Amino acid sequence: MRIIVGADEAGVDYKDRILADLQADSRITEVIDIGVHRDDEDFSRPYPYVGIAAGEMIRDGKADRAILFCGTGIGVAIAANKVPGIRATAAHDSFSVERSILSNDCQVLTMGQRVVGVELARRLAKEWIGYAFDPSSGSAAKVKVLSDFEGC
Repeated sequence: MRIIVGADEAGVDYKDRILADLQADSRITEVIDIGVHRDDEDFSRPYPYVGIAAGEMIRDGKADRAILFCGTGIGVAIAANKVPGIRATAAHDSFSVERSILSNDCQVLTMGQRVVGVELARRLAKEWIGYAFDPSSGSAAKVKVLSDFEGC
């Protein structure tokens, strides 16, 4: 699995921690860090740029999934969802993380650094990458409605 990690300045600490976890995970073939980075000139780049960039990379086939952070996880989810074909959600509990894949085939998980503790965020990220959407499941027809609406 090729996975993107990204954050704005409000989520960069968690992004860097999850990045290290993903780099050590044998299920991950490539981790793409789209920033922000504390040493970058654009460290204060607003969250919409991060969410849209991740969504576009997935849409363009450069990655399979993304885990994004901001203060709440809401802004980067909204931004990623602006890219046609992208299903992004903020989730801060195990059940929602599971259902984001099994029911909704989300390609993007977002979390808020100001909302959830770092150890829970690490656990949720680890769980999330372990789930796979079943295209023969009862949820597939519902996801298809969304794709058809967007023309993707």
